[in-house]
Amino acid sequence: MGAPLREELGDFSSVVCLKSIITGMEDALGEKTTAIALFAAGRIRGREIAEQLKLSSADYTLDEISQMVAAALGKEGTRLLILDRMEKTDTGYRAYTRETVCSAGEADGSNRKCTFTLGAVQGVLELVTGMRFHGKHVESVLRGGSHDVFEYTPR
Repeated sequence: MGAPLREELGDFSSVVCLKSIITGMEDALGEKTTAIALFAAGRIRGREIAEQLKLSSADYTLDEISQMVAAALGKEGTRLLILDRMEKTDTGYRAYTRETVCSAGEADGSNRKCTFTLGAVQGVLELVTGMRFHGKHVESVLRGGSHDVFEYTPR
């Protein structure tokens, strides 16, 4: 990934500060506009990750792709989320995530949706498959799920 972006503090910042950025944007722009912007930013980031991992230029199984993305975005990477698995379904793809930055610190029962992380995984899938998807947050750890589950159906 190259040299750290900051000499002394390195590449990482606190989840608390990121959540403050998100809630500040929601206050200034509204929830829907903020969600659209964060989702779009996530898609761009996902495409960048897929390009950095050279996922578009090689044939990998979905399990191999999932493992590489999990490493890039997880504990040994940027710590955006833990990606346990991605799977192909009859209607598209599903990604099973937990400890997402979006759900961090939220109260049980919160209606918070993962927008940036939903977009990041979608960006990876779009670059790998060459298809466009409609992404949806279908299960949440905040509402009793074991994972934040993202579902992607082709457009």
